[in-house]
Amino acid sequence: MGTTGKVIKCKAAIAWEVNKPLCIEEVEVAPPKAHEVRIQVVATSVCHTDAYTINPKFKEALFPVILGHECAGIVESIGPGVNNVKPGDKVIPFFAPQCKKCKFCLSPHTNLCGKIRNFKTPNIDQEIMEDKTSRFTCRGKPVYHFMGVSSFSQYTVVSDVNVAKIDDDANLERVCLIGCGFSSGYGAAINTAKVTPGSTCAIFGLGGVGLSAVIGCKIAGASRIIGIDINSEKFTKAKALGATDCLNPQDLDKPIQEVIVELTSGGVDFALECAGGYESMRAALDCTTVGWGSCTVVGVKPGDKDLDVSPVDLIVGRTMNGTFFGGWKSVDSVPKLVSDYKNKKFDLDALVTHNLPFDKVNEAFDLMEQGKSIRTILTF
Repeated sequence: MGTTGKVIKCKAAIAWEVNKPLCIEEVEVAPPKAHEVRIQVVATSVCHTDAYTINPKFKEALFPVILGHECAGIVESIGPGVNNVKPGDKVIPFFAPQCKKCKFCLSPHTNLCGKIRNFKTPNIDQEIMEDKTSRFTCRGKPVYHFMGVSSFSQYTVVSDVNVAKIDDDANLERVCLIGCGFSSGYGAAINTAKVTPGSTCAIFGLGGVGLSAVIGCKIAGASRIIGIDINSEKFTKAKALGATDCLNPQDLDKPIQEVIVELTSGGVDFALECAGGYESMRAALDCTTVGWGSCTVVGVKPGDKDLDVSPVDLIVGRTMNGTFFGGWKSVDSVPKLVSDYKNKKFDLDALVTHNLPFDKVNEAFDLMEQGKSIRTILTF
């Protein structure tokens, strides 16, 4: 392409400071260096993690930063040493690297990768490239990367271990959801919780991740799927995707966990916590059955207190675990998930409630915060 090896000037949304709307700016995107890929972003969506990062309660974020991490696009150019993609390929970048060389990648027990530089906050790791510099500049100032992706830019640069080639006929405005939300929720049910046929499940939070967990539980053969959310407007969608029951904790006269235990004669087999926050995590653990109940934590909420778990909660047979990118080994799994969508194994279309031009990125945040959207797709 004519831009290969050159700085590209393009449009991006920059978060200059905490708790402020993003600003549409012209940025300069440098060419990729060794083992890096420059991508033209075609479609991106807004995730709660993007909003959490500019929340005043979140202390780890660095500014200015180009947010966004759920996207799909086309490779514009590659740096030396890249052999997994080429210019013109359709790709999905993701926050969960897979180098295929480290002890984690070589282990069947995890989908973490040693390329994650900060395991304390892996979901916001990679604010700069591996050589400690940024590929973004605005107004003469370097701009931080975000989660190894930074999709709120018409062009972005990612590591070659954070991107996978997908089918040439893939619908980028739908498969972009595989870059985070869908994979995280669906994989939490399939890979991490390992939901079994005939089982009972409770899913806390019916946003994009929670509804994806509903899809996973249904595909796994669960006989009863209870969706929980404080926004009852989400219940119709949840039931269409497989939920058998829906409960709003604000409509009940007793704690939600007690209601679920009563409904299921002692508790569910699997609980998936997709909302984040102490209260919902505690309720998710408490609503599982003694003996074998499993609670999987998917959601994270900034500024909330830590979860207190008593040994008694666990010695009665309950287990509690967490999931990162739904347990998928990213480079290997993302292309297969795209193929599964094309073959109609699951429905990504149902998760998309709004389509907006990229300039309306702040409107997409507002829709999400007001509970009016599941996923909003932004296109350049």
